[in-house]
Amino acid sequence: MTDRFTILDAPEEFLSAPLRLTVDLCAIAENWRKMARRSGSARTAAVVKADAYGLGIEDVGQVLYHAGARDFFVAVPAEGETLRPYAPEARIFVLSGIWPGQEDIFFENDLVPVIASEEQLAFWMAVLTERGPYPCALHVDTGFNRLGLPLADALALTDDVSRPASLDPVLVMSHLACGDDPSSAMNRQQLERFRRVSAAFEGVDCSLSASAGIFLGSDYHFDLTRPGIALYGGEAVNGAKNPMRTVVKAEARILQIREAKAGESVSYGATHVLSRDSRLAVASVGYADGYLRNLSGSGIPLRDTGLPGAHGVIGGKRVPVVGRVTMDLTTFDVTDLPENAVRSGDYVELFGPSMPLDDVARAAGTIGYEMLTGLGLRYERIYLEGED
Repeated sequence: MTDRFTILDAPEEFLSAPLRLTVDLCAIAENWRKMARRSGSARTAAVVKADAYGLGIEDVGQVLYHAGARDFFVAVPAEGETLRPYAPEARIFVLSGIWPGQEDIFFENDLVPVIASEEQLAFWMAVLTERGPYPCALHVDTGFNRLGLPLADALALTDDVSRPASLDPVLVMSHLACGDDPSSAMNRQQLERFRRVSAAFEGVDCSLSASAGIFLGSDYHFDLTRPGIALYGGEAVNGAKNPMRTVVKAEARILQIREAKAGESVSYGATHVLSRDSRLAVASVGYADGYLRNLSGSGIPLRDTGLPGAHGVIGGKRVPVVGRVTMDLTTFDVTDLPENAVRSGDYVELFGPSMPLDDVARAAGTIGYEMLTGLGLRYERIYLEGED
């Protein structure tokens, strides 16, 4: 089968771009369906905050809607406003909740605020008193200590006769702090706390699990799951084989191939000194493009090579980063490739089907989420649609 990421008929501006990003929309749809199957009887939402993890909320939102997603989560109301035309009949939940002055954008775009604090709850009750019934969700903190109503306050709310009758949440949710670590005792602690919430809000849909929590099993699924990183091909569970399809391929054009002698240094600070006569490929990517400075030659070893720093891929072969990653440029050592295997104008794969996203993230001491959401504005993008 032809590699989905081998683009033979792309526009010229993509084929010659300094930076290229190929997004496989079919893979996103299949990853959502895979998470829906794992969610069992629970409905499956789609988390598309941060511009769909850096991949484009319009294109990604539309394909997920056509795949069957009818619940979406965004971080801020502007993201929900952007998504609405592409998911016309979906419920769109806004995780940051609502603040004074935002009422119109919520009501005009049929967005559901996720009430996450006592201040927001008081404001929302005042809005309901003025405008009448409107759906909301409640976020309850079960141990994360980030957003969410305190557990005791949320439980007390069910017996609060002073609350407006129109305060009728359509969803109660919480979030796991250690879902990516199946051995963590905190998962079970949060589950037991959330079961108390679920019982108190009888008849209201409940949601606890994002991508990692889905893999913890049916106890954690409740009525609605909220996969995010798994949709985009990233690892959701630490130390486990990633079952998701690759979604993204990032490439940088090689601007120059240069020869350098043993004993010479590479890039700022002269931190990397060559131990042999070398051929170096200078590529048009740097930390301004989200290729992090920590990917320089002093990064965390890739688990399968033991070599320091990140690697790219040229012609199916891994090539290491040498010297410091700079704002616009990164240097790869291509000495071990045949001389005719690479030339100026070719592309190096930064991450994708041959260089897993999370391996690159580990080399930078971070996670795949940051690699995706940190993608800069200089990538020329192409979206793959249609069947495999």
